[in-house]
Amino acid sequence: MTCATGSPTLRARAFVALQYLLPQHLLSRAVRRLTRARLRPLKNALIGAFMRHYQPDMSEAADPDPLSYPTFNAFFTRALKPGARPCAPDARVFASPVDGAVSQIGRLGGARILQAKGHEYTVEALLGGPSQWSQRFVGGSFATLYLAPYDYHRIHMPVSAELRAAWFIPGSLFSVNAATAAAVPGLFARNERAILAFESGPLAFAVVLVGALFVGSMSTVWHGELAADDPRVPRRLAPPDAGALRLEKGAELGRFNMGSTVIVLLPGGTVGWQPGLVPGSRVKVGQPLGSLEVEAGTARGAR
Repeated sequence: MTCATGSPTLRARAFVALQYLLPQHLLSRAVRRLTRARLRPLKNALIGAFMRHYQPDMSEAADPDPLSYPTFNAFFTRALKPGARPCAPDARVFASPVDGAVSQIGRLGGARILQAKGHEYTVEALLGGPSQWSQRFVGGSFATLYLAPYDYHRIHMPVSAELRAAWFIPGSLFSVNAATAAAVPGLFARNERAILAFESGPLAFAVVLVGALFVGSMSTVWHGELAADDPRVPRRLAPPDAGALRLEKGAELGRFNMGSTVIVLLPGGTVGWQPGLVPGSRVKVGQPLGSLEVEAGTARGAR
């Protein structure tokens, strides 16, 4: 952004200001219905416009023909070819759960997470209040990963682990792009989110799916879809049998219906992030995100 014209900064400020005025959930409900329309001319027009604007790489898709998908959402959440995202087999490698860009990565300042320059929020706020899980991550490590519209939008397991708790927290639906993250205080703790808490031996970690403008819909493989027209109340997302659900490293755990952000939290002394990963670094599913300093194994401990 240059100081000569100031126009990008003004546009960014106007975009952020507009979001406070928009009926965020109403718009997200409308987009959800539009992206699931099966009327061929409409869905083909949506997919065609997206292809022209974002130019996603369809060579990796299980079905590389964009117009063959029955809806825009089916195209947007498309599966990849087998082997397109090989997962590092070493049990001590903490793999990236998504394709995207590193927004922030590092250690927590006690219980505080860096959002952007001049903005922080707390683990407690992100996880919806005080709990055994928020206490476990104090002084730990975090990675915030942003999924652009052209990215692959399924979310995968960074290591093999058992689901110990999962819950949904209603909230706003601000955009999660860089301009908004730099301007909206506590953005990721204000937006709607699903928190998924896992254990594997001595290792504990959380994967937080953050909703965003036009992304009032996300899903997990055990619970199904969380849509913008669902009741906006906190609720558990655990499997109905209340038993531990084990997911293997690299397995799909959920997906976004439009782009958003994933935040990973780990306790102190459990992971060292890969050298060279800085804000703006690109990552892909299965790529090493960090090296575990504890050995993952059969989950045990807090429930």
